[in-house]
Amino acid sequence: MSESPPESSDAELADQTTGATRRSGGDFPLQVEGLRKEFGGITAVDDATFQVEAGSLTGLIGPNGAGKSTTFNCIAGVYTPTDGTVTFQGEDITGLEPYQIAQRGLVRTFQIARELDEMTVLENVMLAPRDQRGESLWRAVTPGVRGSVVEQEAAVRDRAWEMLEFFEIDHLAQEYAGNLSGGQRKLLEMARALMTDPEMVLLDEPLAGVNPSLENKLIDHIHDLRADGYTFLFVEHDMEVIMNNCDHIIVMHQGRVLTEGSAEEIRSNEEVIEAYLGEDV
Repeated sequence: MSESPPESSDAELADQTTGATRRSGGDFPLQVEGLRKEFGGITAVDDATFQVEAGSLTGLIGPNGAGKSTTFNCIAGVYTPTDGTVTFQGEDITGLEPYQIAQRGLVRTFQIARELDEMTVLENVMLAPRDQRGESLWRAVTPGVRGSVVEQEAAVRDRAWEMLEFFEIDHLAQEYAGNLSGGQRKLLEMARALMTDPEMVLLDEPLAGVNPSLENKLIDHIHDLRADGYTFLFVEHDMEVIMNNCDHIIVMHQGRVLTEGSAEEIRSNEEVIEAYLGEDV
């Protein structure tokens, strides 16, 4: 796991709900400005602008067709925006490939898990870290270099076991990923994402298809990771989960950001209510 964040300064606020330390004063690693995505004559995202605060669990919600998934895909590099910019840690990442964005510390999970079914759970997790020396054939066979490859592989294996233990799926380490339940796959996907040592994680409906027992476990893990300094942007259709767990919520409607605020503010916002009821805003 990542090192614990430094002790709070006077400029930081302790979140009483999760125990996490949130920075005040405009520390926003992810900034989306004027984002637009067109598919032929259809505009899926229309001038979306928002930012995500460091150390936060931020929800991104909206009725079906609001543009949430397209926005996620533009941020993660799956789609190239038609217009607008995505900035991460002060760097313009607009239009970069997904692996380039992941290398900068911004990773995502998927609504439908994408594990390698014919590899074991442990192998799936060990495969995630980038720049492994063993991936280079000449390094693996060159005397003097081979030793460092073995050392790195041992370190990766140790960390993989730590991840499996954290997500409580270490008992499945030698099971093929294709044999896992939907909920177990979501836990494995989170473990793989965290093995890349990211700064921020985009969660695309991480609770879809997960039974209530594993759902609670996954939410608890997300809060633990947030307390350890991770930042999350969270797309989820279960409004109860969003309202009870996110400290900031962004609402999209018809490709635009309709409003944003705390759970209490979103619950009482008439425009949000109308949007979810399918009425004109």
